[in-house]
Amino acid sequence: MFDLDRWQEIFSSIRSNVLRTVLSGFTVALGLFIFIVLFGIGKGLQNAFSEGFAGDAKNLITIYTGKTTLAYKGLQSDRTVTMNNGDYDFLVNTDKEKVGASSPRYEVNLMVKYGKESGLYQIHGAEPGEQVIENRKVIDGRYINSFDLQRKQNIAVIGRMVQRDLIKNGSPIGKELDINGTMFKVIGVFSDDGGDRDERHITVPITTLQQMKKGSDTVNTAYISYSDKLTPEQAIKYGDELKDKLKARKNVSPDDENGVRIWNNAKNMNDTFTFMAVLTAIVGFIGLGTLLAGIIGISNIMVYIVKERTKEIGVRKAIGAKPKGIVALIVQESVVITVISGFVGVGVGVLTLNLLGDSLEAFFIKSPSVGWGTIFMAFIALIFSGLIAGFVPAYRASRIKPIEALRTE
Repeated sequence: MFDLDRWQEIFSSIRSNVLRTVLSGFTVALGLFIFIVLFGIGKGLQNAFSEGFAGDAKNLITIYTGKTTLAYKGLQSDRTVTMNNGDYDFLVNTDKEKVGASSPRYEVNLMVKYGKESGLYQIHGAEPGEQVIENRKVIDGRYINSFDLQRKQNIAVIGRMVQRDLIKNGSPIGKELDINGTMFKVIGVFSDDGGDRDERHITVPITTLQQMKKGSDTVNTAYISYSDKLTPEQAIKYGDELKDKLKARKNVSPDDENGVRIWNNAKNMNDTFTFMAVLTAIVGFIGLGTLLAGIIGISNIMVYIVKERTKEIGVRKAIGAKPKGIVALIVQESVVITVISGFVGVGVGVLTLNLLGDSLEAFFIKSPSVGWGTIFMAFIALIFSGLIAGFVPAYRASRIKPIEALRTE
């Protein structure tokens, strides 16, 4: 039941003891502030790691070749291993049901001209699967398709930055670029989450680019995104099988780590998220420790407050106050101080994270934030602790006889 006299008495007590009230609330506000900031930074680290995988498909296996370091089957070491179209087809068809999307890539840097504008750009010869592999979004026109590959068409899909630097104004669709002396018609423009660097690329059918290079069948890189049905452990095993089979096909020693190499996101993400789990546990431990320190702090201060008011409690009992009313008064005051201080701690903590924003990106912390559910749970925990912190000493004080309380110094 709402008791106006009790509320007036509580706020009168707070106004009369501002320093005591501030000290009581400071530990609560500080505990919540540190808890929110630490959890926000932990979330920012998670965001940065997740964004690191956002540029390309998350379930990606990248296969490329280099120079051998070991002699094998009569072949000398330091031999350059080169993939070709047949090797790519072999990799994709090795375990076809495990393949989500795929594309070979043959890339070269060539001079590209449009009108008076020109520049050196990276040209990708690829298949339609590259759009999925690179997480590209077509913002105008279309991407290359299988028909373009079969007809070896002179068509190009350009990145957003290529359009801005060369064509500048107007729609680029249907306009022609001079790529190393050969005219290519622009059929589409893409954006890429990888940023400006990835949007300065130009994609053409791999069959067309290989034909430009005197009928070469070279493939620099094979990209295979594994099926979403595979567990991380199955995806890691699948990637290792592809590497072993390509080594056998290209006569590379099984112990040679340089002749055939793979970059398997399943393995990298597994390692990364294990690291993140450990890091989150450490941040959580520190944050909870800070909350616990706040709880202990307010408990100590409430003990001191009740002791300070022992004589007052004795007077109240001498004039007829009941123990139940004394306990309710002190507990209610404790909860009021905890709630007000909690709001201050939450407000300052959330404001600090908002002010930090993306200013800590250089330290690999991206968009630090804390969910309102986590804040609410921490807030409730502190209010409950404030209630207990007020109840225990208040209950003891209410049991003291008035004459003993009045003798207290």
